[in-house]
Amino acid sequence: MLKRRDVTAKLNDMRGESRIISGLGSSTYDLHSTGDTDHNFYLWGAMGGAAMVGLGVAMAQPDSNVIVLTGDGEMLMGIGSLATIGVQKPANLSVIVLDNGYFGETGMQASHTNSCVDLAKIAAASGFKSAETIKTEQELESFLQLFQDASGPSFAAIKVEQETPPRSLPILDGVELKNRFRRTFNLFPK
Repeated sequence: MLKRRDVTAKLNDMRGESRIISGLGSSTYDLHSTGDTDHNFYLWGAMGGAAMVGLGVAMAQPDSNVIVLTGDGEMLMGIGSLATIGVQKPANLSVIVLDNGYFGETGMQASHTNSCVDLAKIAAASGFKSAETIKTEQELESFLQLFQDASGPSFAAIKVEQETPPRSLPILDGVELKNRFRRTFNLFPK
């Protein structure tokens, strides 16, 4: 299995001008720890909502690549969003799940992906153009080289180790997070 912060650092290095919406908890800490930028929107306090926020941004800004970075617990909580994304088919949206098989924010209970639930198969059945499960460094490298050029929506469940790296906390001011993110689209005065 892969290390979550290493995966996030590689994604961050290859993102270009893509906007990243990160989910509650560890995916936000991981993204912030690998490089804070106004192109990141850290979704605080809305577990299960990252994929839908990403869909909204992708639909509102069709000329911008949008990446949702979240965990398996949050994706399971918002599983219906995969169906909605599959129906809408935004070509500029990628959903990436850091899947450690545990609910990290509530005490490390085993999640359904630790049993029989396959998020990539659910995304594929929901109409995503591509959906895969990534378990090795080689698969990750191949995915990172292709996902930016592929027309979406695309989905990847990246299997990561069960670990708890130190928290790296971005600002908690929701208004400032929103404003700095909007400025990257020239939607808000500087």
